[in-house]
Order: sequence, then structure tokens, then C-alpha cells
Amino acid sequence: MTRKVWFQVGVGILLALLIIKYFVEIQWIFSPLVILLKAIFIPLLLGGVLYYIAEPVQRFLEKRKFPRWASILTIILGMVAIVGGFGWIIGNPIAIQINNLVKSAPMISASIQDATDYVLESLKNRDNFPPQLKQFIDNMADSVQDIAIVASRGVVSFIQSLVSVSLLAVLIPFFFIYMLKDHEKFAPSIYKYFSGERQAWIKKTLSEIDGVLRSYIQGQLLISFLLSLMIFIGYYAIGLEYALLLAIFAFFMNMIPFIGPWIALTPAVIMALIQDPIMVIWVAVITLVAQQVDSNFITPNVMGKSLDIHPLTVITIILAAGNIAGFIGIIIAVPFYAVLKVIVGNLYAERNAIKQKATKSL
Repeated sequence: MTRKVWFQVGVGILLALLIIKYFVEIQWIFSPLVILLKAIFIPLLLGGVLYYIAEPVQRFLEKRKFPRWASILTIILGMVAIVGGFGWIIGNPIAIQINNLVKSAPMISASIQDATDYVLESLKNRDNFPPQLKQFIDNMADSVQDIAIVASRGVVSFIQSLVSVSLLAVLIPFFFIYMLKDHEKFAPSIYKYFSGERQAWIKKTLSEIDGVLRSYIQGQLLISFLLSLMIFIGYYAIGLEYALLLAIFAFFMNMIPFIGPWIALTPAVIMALIQDPIMVIWVAVITLVAQQVDSNFITPNVMGKSLDIHPLTVITIILAAGNIAGFIGIIIAVPFYAVLKVIVGNLYAERNAIKQKATKSL
């Protein structure tokens, strides 16, 4: 019976639960380590994203006989030039739109309040509604209130994350430069402690993890940029106010697969309702067209089957990660799952290989 798969899985689950139980009971021991990890996690994450963006450029330069120091210096100067040029081109329009948004904030708030008052007033006059409809309205009102509370917590968490990133921004270039300088040494520093087939397995697993992260980060950034560009062109064409700010917001939200585009749609719909209700239709059409182009042309060609994760699995992971770790959890949930999937898949393949060898020898 001990050789049955279900028995081994059950024992593994029980051991994992026991480990988690005792870890929770003594978590105070690890609190200094947790604080340290939180302090360096965001800069390390952003440094890794920058590394995967710049690594193809570094590889291209070094194939052209650039020494390592020259390739790193060229990349840094190139990034400074790109950011400076980008800021010079769109900095003034962004500043103008932000100033206009700040000036219009009281008007926008008043419009939202008027719409809310109108809806609430309509709900008060519902004596002639069927009992089922009244119950449905009550449930929807409670749900909206719960969603508003959760959303406000998410906004606070997001702002806190931004503040932390700002305070620790000095660490981002530190991690970024050292990743560019010594990235070939990372994997050997791990598998050098092993030998034979185990070393080959660890080397293969690390290589696949690197490939998955590379494909996801580079692909998701390119997809987000192309989607936000299409959205900006569409919003600008229909004359939607704050089109540039909405497109920049969409760029960051599109980093979240499947759910992100719908989050980015919400402020655009609100702005369209305030400006001209008929414009909501155009905003919906632009978003639908952009999503169809992305689903049928951009994502299949950019990402391909590199992650091979079902959309329902992605949505479940994102929702769970959002409840556990907030906005940062939403961002890292999919790549973390992809890395975990690679590790588990390689462990399972290695287990089967060992089992086949043992069976063959017998």
C-alpha cells in the first residue's frame, strides 16, 4: 500500500500541513528575516524586471565584441536617454492633463455624487417592485459596499507599496547593475554543490525557470505597451479627455493578465460618462477591438505557448494572490505559479525516471 500514489500524496499533504502548523507557531523567530525580505523584495523585483528587459541588448552588444563594462554603461546611458526623451516628449502633456484633472476633481466628485444620489433615490421608490427584485437590489447594494471597502483597502496597499519603492529606489540600480554584471554566475553558484545527474537536473530546472521568467516579463511588457498604444490612439481619436493618463494607467494594469484590462476600463468609463454618456459606447468598442487584436494576434505571436496556463487557472491565482498579498501579489502571482509549475514538473519527471530505472534493474 505504501507504494500507491494516493498514499504517498496523502502523506506528503499531511507532512506539509504539519510543517505549516509548526512554522506558524514559531513565526516570531523569523520576523526579523521577514522584515529584511520585505525591505529588499520590491527593489529586487524591479531590478529583475529591468534585467530581463536589458539582457537581450547586452547579449547583442557583447556579440559585437563589447566588453562587459562597456555593455553595462551603454545600457544605462541608453535607458537614461530613453527615459529623458520620453519625459521630454510627453512630460508636458502629462503635466497639463494632471493639472486639469486636479482642477476638475471637485466637478468629477460632484457628478459621481449626483449619480449616486439619483440611484439611491430611485431605489427608495421601489414599493411596487416584486419581492424578488427588492431582495436582489438589497443584495447588490451590500455587494457594492463590500467591493468599495475592498477597493479602498487595495488603493491604500498600492499607495504604501509605491512609497516603499520610492524610499528604496536606490537599491534598484544596485540590483540591476549586479545582475547585468554577474548573471552567468548565479546558476553555477547553486549547482556547483551537486554532481552527476542531480547537477544536470538542477541546471536544467534553473535554465527552464530563467526561460519562463524571460518569456513572461519581456512578452507581458511588449503586450502592455502595444495595448496601451492602441487604447491611447482610440481615446484620442474620439476626443476623450485625459486620454494619455488613461493609456498610461492601462499600461500598468495590463501587466495583470485577463483582469487588468477590465480594471483599466473602469476609469475610462467614468470619464466618458462625465464628459458625454454616448462616449461610453465608443470606449467600450475601442476596448473590445483592442482586446480582440491582443487575443488573436499580439499574445499568440509574442507569448505563444511559453507559459501554457489555462485562463481559469490564471484568474483563480490572481484572485487568491490579491487576497493574500495585495497588489504586489497580483503582479507576481502568474510568474510565481509558472516557476512553481516548472519545478513540480521536473520533480515529477525525475521521479518517473528513477522509478523506471529501478523497475528495469529489477
